[in-house]
Amino acid sequence: MLVAACSSRAPTPVDPAPPPAIPAAGLLAPAAFDSIAERPPRSQAMFVEITRVLTHARCVNCHPADDSPRQGDLHALHDPPVERGPANHGIVAMQCQTCHQDRNVVLARVPGARGWKLAPLSMAWLGKSPAQICAQLSDPERNGGRTLAQVHEHLGHDALVAWGWAPGAGRAPAPGSQAQLATLFQAWIDTGAVCPQENVK
Repeated sequence: MLVAACSSRAPTPVDPAPPPAIPAAGLLAPAAFDSIAERPPRSQAMFVEITRVLTHARCVNCHPADDSPRQGDLHALHDPPVERGPANHGIVAMQCQTCHQDRNVVLARVPGARGWKLAPLSMAWLGKSPAQICAQLSDPERNGGRTLAQVHEHLGHDALVAWGWAPGAGRAPAPGSQAQLATLFQAWIDTGAVCPQENVK
């Protein structure tokens, strides 16, 4: 899933506050972070919660740092072998849409959604920390030229992003819902869009 200002500036130096307890399957609402009095650490804690979605297998499998999509919760290489191709849609005769339709194919267990493709290499998340992912999302040179408002729109309304919560065929969905993610991302923007520091988990 592709998804935009901490860009090249250094993260605000703040003492990280411990995040609230994480629910089993949902996402914490912005109000759950109200106990963190200072805005910068509250913003950082919210982004760490956001990365529970962004680092989930339903997301990072299409955000690799190489030319092969991943499959499953353990990020296995795509089978059959496929390549990214020049426009992130695969190579001639083996483009993503050859197998992946605009919806899940239940009997064949093939996932699908409108716009199925790999995220650009600049948006590789697999194996990245919350701080690294935040820096990518906040940098228009690495997020497709998007503002944070446009990233919010993408996360909250894009059909390919939405697939993460309706993956079908026994696949575990991403935590929470697309609406919860969008609400949390907006709250992160409203609190200053502060990126977590590298040692924040």
